[in-house]
Amino acid sequence: MLDPTERHSRGLEDLEEDLAAALPETQGSRFYPLIRRWALHVIPFLLLAAAVFVLWREFRDVSVGEIAASMRAWGYGSVVWALTLSAASFTLMGLVEWLGLRWAGARLPLPPALWGSFLANAIGHTLGANLLVSGAVRARFYDRFGVSLKQVAATTVFHGVSFAVGLSALAGASLLIADGHDRAVTRIAGPVADGLGVLLLAGVSAYVVLCGTLKRPLRGFGHSLKLPSWRVALAQIGLGAVDNAVAAGIIWTLLPEGSVGYFSFVGAYAPSVVVGLASHVPGGVGVFEGSMSALLASVPPAPLAAAFLGYRLAFFLLPLLIAGVALAGDAVHRHRRS
Repeated sequence: MLDPTERHSRGLEDLEEDLAAALPETQGSRFYPLIRRWALHVIPFLLLAAAVFVLWREFRDVSVGEIAASMRAWGYGSVVWALTLSAASFTLMGLVEWLGLRWAGARLPLPPALWGSFLANAIGHTLGANLLVSGAVRARFYDRFGVSLKQVAATTVFHGVSFAVGLSALAGASLLIADGHDRAVTRIAGPVADGLGVLLLAGVSAYVVLCGTLKRPLRGFGHSLKLPSWRVALAQIGLGAVDNAVAAGIIWTLLPEGSVGYFSFVGAYAPSVVVGLASHVPGGVGVFEGSMSALLASVPPAPLAAAFLGYRLAFFLLPLLIAGVALAGDAVHRHRRS
């Protein structure tokens, strides 16, 4: 294990190599080399090409002037709401981070956990390869607090699981709650929505039961991982669901009033997030928007395109800019101290 002095001098690339060995081998260099070499390189291009076609089909008749007019129609209130929701989402991710650090055995106060989470997620969301990139940023930030790479890896996995179960719980509940009128706005058929909602909630329930009954560590990909308690699992689901609900609200609040009900909107948002992540395209750019526009059949294209731009600015570019400036300032400060 590296001591803090050695880790201070290492770059993100070196830390990523160490984390690839500590994390489950889903993004590391040893994960089914043939599949990784072909599928993980071809699939992103296929998904991106499909997304480009969908976006062209949905927005080919929309002019830049129409999108700009839709953005002007937001008003200051909607812009403030979008920025507030973005800040709230990052705060909730910070609470998940703090909980994950404690679960991993690192007893950090809440403020550094909030800041470390912001840096990791602001950069990881945008650059892609979220486990390794966000884990490397965490390692650089938390080494000053004596957090080991193993604890960083465990916290990163904890955060990813919290996101997954929270998104599943939110999507499942939304698909079941949405009424018939709202569902008509999307291209998700009623029976499909009900079945998928039940399946997602069943999966989340199974996770809680597994955490409550399985006492021995899970083993796979050359690693072992002890599941959290059922109480911690419930906290993961609650915080993850609220976080995803808030993040979805950024786009929804920028749409014209009455365009689509919130629960039906979340039913389209959740699978689009998953497709964007699965594509391995940085930030899911294009793939996420293509999936959303395909599912939201009745939302006018110009306001939808404007809402996508607002979402990218409030939830991706602005946090990335703040995190980049903060990391650059921290690097300069460390260099002067050394």
